[in-house]
Amino acid sequence: MSPEITGADPADAAEIVALQRLAYQTEAQRYGDWCLPPLQETTEELLSRFSDHTILKATVEGRIVGSVRACERSGVCHIGRLIVHPDFRRRGIATALMGAIEAAFPGAGAFELFTGHRSEGNLRLYSGLGYRELRREEAGAHLTLVYLRKHRNS
Repeated sequence: MSPEITGADPADAAEIVALQRLAYQTEAQRYGDWCLPPLQETTEELLSRFSDHTILKATVEGRIVGSVRACERSGVCHIGRLIVHPDFRRRGIATALMGAIEAAFPGAGAFELFTGHRSEGNLRLYSGLGYRELRREEAGAHLTLVYLRKHRNS
């Protein structure tokens, strides 16, 4: 069954935060770090993002199975917190969410995001969507953030 991608609203915040905590467990295990910001974000913190971010959700039979958020600054759309429920991975939901969030920012000349250096599946996904490495930043003893960019016409 194909997901329905729509705008999230504040009533979805608690469900999205719960999904985010579940989805990021894989990353926490990969990096041996259970203090990753997505695992620490509260419902209240997510609620505050609704004022300056576009937040999308993917639903299947009324259940939120994925989400992504973004904001635009100086013509660049900054994408973050792409999540998919572990039971729904490898079904095209992440790709659909990425296409929808990019389409939500028609004035952006470029899109940027980041992921961890060991997150090979994420790096493959983003590369396949036209994102190219921009830079790397050390974020801790075991984590390097890989920043990626895609130009609108890529």
